[in-house]
Amino acid sequence: MPDLAAARRVTAVDIAKEVGVSRATVGFVLNNTPGKKISDATRARVLDAAARLGYQPNRAAADLARGRSKIILLVLPGRLLGSSLQASLDESARVLAEAGYALVTQTGGPGGAPPLWETLNPDVVIGWTTFTDDEVASMRLAGVRRIVPRPGESARYDQAPGVSEGARMQVDHLHELGHRRIALASLADSQMLELQRTRAEAAVRRAEDLGMEVVGVRAVAHADGSSADAVRAWAADGVTAVVAYNDDVAATVAGAAIAAGLRIPADLAVIGHDDSPMAELFYPPLSSVRMDTVEAARYLAEVALHEADGRPLTSTWTELDTYVVARKSTTG
Repeated sequence: MPDLAAARRVTAVDIAKEVGVSRATVGFVLNNTPGKKISDATRARVLDAAARLGYQPNRAAADLARGRSKIILLVLPGRLLGSSLQASLDESARVLAEAGYALVTQTGGPGGAPPLWETLNPDVVIGWTTFTDDEVASMRLAGVRRIVPRPGESARYDQAPGVSEGARMQVDHLHELGHRRIALASLADSQMLELQRTRAEAAVRRAEDLGMEVVGVRAVAHADGSSADAVRAWAADGVTAVVAYNDDVAATVAGAAIAAGLRIPADLAVIGHDDSPMAELFYPPLSSVRMDTVEAARYLAEVALHEADGRPLTSTWTELDTYVVARKSTTG
């Protein structure tokens, strides 16, 4: 007899042919279906053939039959992707895989692909930012019942204390170095407004508590001249340091400052967030905030499993290990 398991997945049809019974009979035996009169001899022959051929249940098909896909769909904003997030998603996927679930991600934004919840039948849809009413209505129409954040609630990832702690640390770092007049730089991306607003508000509040002046928040991009305009305006306004939303923004600001003839950090100090590889590779190397993305990833996976099958939540985002990695863009 050929080794069917080595060539492809052995099915109930293969077992039925081997034993000489119907596919239905094999199904009744393998699923131990109650109320079906099958002789002990036939039952033994089916189980013996299943073991000999290397049959393994198709768990995905069984889940679908029960109305479960074992898929968690995570919807990300257009500009959130990066090395630190990828490491976090890898850890989330690992935790979910151990629990029998698959993590699927989709990047949102105008003009993007149709939402995957329309075709994947996910058990849970998680949004990094709050879903719109139209998106919620689309999910309901597609049969999605478990949505995080729930309709009417803010996205917990944007509002978690651990997310805004890094912004406060950026300000503390600059204050310790003697800066008293600072500005904030953000992404020119409407998809990230909620998270950017959370960090900016935390930074402003911390600066006010420390008696620092905040000139304001400016969106910058490397291709449209906005970063050069911002640097000129800050220099004219006496700004000595910039709190950047992330390392991409910090590099954009630092690059524009260098192009304008300013010295980093003597004329303008810059600190980023996320401690991506760019922070260390940029010259001068960028000071940044490093967060424990592994713990954040496990929390996201726990939220998904809690929604999917009621597993308990044992961790939070309120105690993430977050600290400043000081480099030459602020310390010289």
